[in-house]
Amino acid sequence: MSNNKKKNLTPTQQEYQALAGKREVKRPLFKNCIKAFLVGGTICVIGQLIATFYMYFFKFTEQNVGNPTVATLIFITMILTGIGIYDHIAQFAGAGTAVPVTGFGNAVISAAIEHRTEGFVLGVGGNMFKLAGTVILFGVFSAFIVALIKTILIQWGGL
Repeated sequence: MSNNKKKNLTPTQQEYQALAGKREVKRPLFKNCIKAFLVGGTICVIGQLIATFYMYFFKFTEQNVGNPTVATLIFITMILTGIGIYDHIAQFAGAGTAVPVTGFGNAVISAAIEHRTEGFVLGVGGNMFKLAGTVILFGVFSAFIVALIKTILIQWGGL
């Protein structure tokens, strides 16, 4: 806590802050980073295996194998979330499961599961895209801006 904030606290509040600081459980930062790295890396290796499978058996190229691979990873995440396994993995790995695209799938299905008692349309349909909708919107908008810039540069002969 900065000195400016400490100056505004009463003596009792400062005493409480000192006591809370002594009692605060220190998080194992290095251990958490290693777990996140290993689990996130494992998810990426699984994604690469899926991509290789699609390229070998379905004749996708490196340029177009990304879409079915991402869809498959999201589908697997949704199944694992639905049966309660992904939550345990996420609890163990923390950001290692939130950063890859599997975090997106988990966010969508978790909201759907949470609001299923409100019905399919207003509950599941209305709430499943609260978080995912912003991600989709930002992705589409960013892609539009990048495509617009690329088109302008091509028209001007820059590329």
